Parts: sequence; C-alpha cells; structure tokens
Amino acid sequence: MDNDDLLPLLCATAQGDKNAFSSLYQQTSGKLFAISLNMLTNRAYAEEALQDAFIKIWHNASEYNASKGTVISWMISIVRYRSLDSLRYHKVRKEQSLGDDEYENESIDVNYDEETKLVNCIEQLEPQQKQAIHLAYYKGLSHSELVDHIETPLGTVKSWIRRGLMQLQRCLTL
Repeated sequence: MDNDDLLPLLCATAQGDKNAFSSLYQQTSGKLFAISLNMLTNRAYAEEALQDAFIKIWHNASEYNASKGTVISWMISIVRYRSLDSLRYHKVRKEQSLGDDEYENESIDVNYDEETKLVNCIEQLEPQQKQAIHLAYYKGLSHSELVDHIETPLGTVKSWIRRGLMQLQRCLTL
C-alpha cells in the first residue's frame, strides 16, 4: 500500500468517483479490518466500525491533508477512532447490563496474533512507549486517563506515544 498508489484513489474519491472508492476499499480494507478486530476482538463490532470508517472516508476524502501523513495513516486513524467509539459504546452498554461489582471483574481481552508484523514492531518499543500505546490504542484510555493510570506527567505520556508511533511507522514500512 504505497502512498503514491492510494493518493490518486483518495483524490478521485473526493470527487465522487465510486470506482476509485471501490479500489481504495479493496486495497486497504484487509489491513484496516485487522486493526479494528485487534482492538475490538469481536468480528461483528469490527465489521461495523470498519463500515462506519469507510462511510466517513467517503464523505471526508476531500479533508485529507498530505502534510499531516500518508493516506493509509489517515485512514488508520479514522478506523481507530471508530473502533474506540465502538469500544466505549459497548463498554457503557455492558456497564448498564452488569452490576458494578460484576463489571469490575470483566475485562476486554485483546487477542494478539504473535505472528503479525505489528506485534513484532510493538515488541521493539521501549516498555513505557509500549504501555502508553497499549493503554491508549487498545484499551481506549484518553491522555488524561493515562496520566492518572501510570502516574506520569501529560507531556511525558504524549512524548512516549508520539515517539512510539513514529518508531512503529518506521518498523511497519520496512
């Protein structure tokens, strides 16, 4: 998934080209679904989040800004946010259906596939970066919740995440 291949498709999608959008979907949906499934661990929820993400991509393709990152990173962020929204929604629904004591004993089990490139790249991160990214991206904690959870200043937490994501991006593009 080279940015040079995806950028023209996204630009054509922004102009309403359904064939370009279909090609964009075919080239990226597998990777984006894997990210969503890894976060949500529920196939139906991941499919729903992916569908919502592609609807947003269709409607907001013209808002893509190349100076802020590659097409795939922009699309990943949309899928990630949709997955986090789903995670929060289902967490609230679960809280409403379980008593408070029962809910505290429940956890969202993230299923790591040890053979994926992403997991290998995550394993190369510094422990603080790995923990911050895991809590933010897989458990859905906000920056302020992270600060409270790991008892570290906000600037430090943001730096760990930013540097960790940059390292992951380098590792994944190799």
